[in-house]
Amino acid sequence: MVETSFNRLFNEMMRYEKLMRSYVNNFLKYRHFLKELVKKDFKFKYRRSRLGVLWSLLNPLLMIMVLSIVFSTLFNRHIPNYILYLLTGKLMFDFFSESTSSAMRAINGNAALIRKIYVPRYLFPISKSVFSLINLAFTLIILFAIMMVSNIDWSWTVLLFPLPIIYLFVFAVGFGLLLSAYAVFFKDLNHLYGVVTTAWMYLTPIIYPIDIIPDKYRTVIEANPMYYYISLFRDIVLNGNFGDLNTHLICMGVSLLSLALGLFVFQKKQNDFILYL
Repeated sequence: MVETSFNRLFNEMMRYEKLMRSYVNNFLKYRHFLKELVKKDFKFKYRRSRLGVLWSLLNPLLMIMVLSIVFSTLFNRHIPNYILYLLTGKLMFDFFSESTSSAMRAINGNAALIRKIYVPRYLFPISKSVFSLINLAFTLIILFAIMMVSNIDWSWTVLLFPLPIIYLFVFAVGFGLLLSAYAVFFKDLNHLYGVVTTAWMYLTPIIYPIDIIPDKYRTVIEANPMYYYISLFRDIVLNGNFGDLNTHLICMGVSLLSLALGLFVFQKKQNDFILYL
């Protein structure tokens, strides 16, 4: 009995290892196609725009100006450098929201191409996450520019800023794959997810400090993975520390779980896409 269970587990592990190897090989083989998808999104987003890529800098800057005017009187006394606190949280959450929302529409949006040629379909949602990551890189210019003119103490830990972004990117890729697979069958998901991300944003301490949340509701915030990614980013960039080990482990664990689940569901569902596109 034990030997049978062990053999079954071993076979499952071998099958999953073969699947992962297939994903990696196909990803390397079609990496140029992925690059073209990202370039196409870039051109499409800024076509006919006079300021072009400058909107990637202006959008978060204008949004932060509005939010800081509205909320700084409420939270300025509780949070030092409130604008930077707000900006770090907003940039990270907006990256996740944009990445997963666009990934969710990636399969339906490329239906004509998918029906004509064969390419690994997971490249379409992944290309959206890569595009959002490039946009995030532009918006970080605004963050560091404001840090330079603010009266904050710089620490060497700021050099580690890519670490929480990598964790969040992996989480967003997995979550985006999951959404893109289900959005093929449930078109209403595109509308519902906008409501979910709005509620999710207000359940994440972006605008307010977690200290104002009553203890009995803290577990809701602490069950939210975005809380850990944003807290870690603030620790490294603003607070001058590496973050505690538990936060790193939670971020890594949630990211890998999201990626594994996203790949697994996408693999299971993708053969039926053609019937619904």
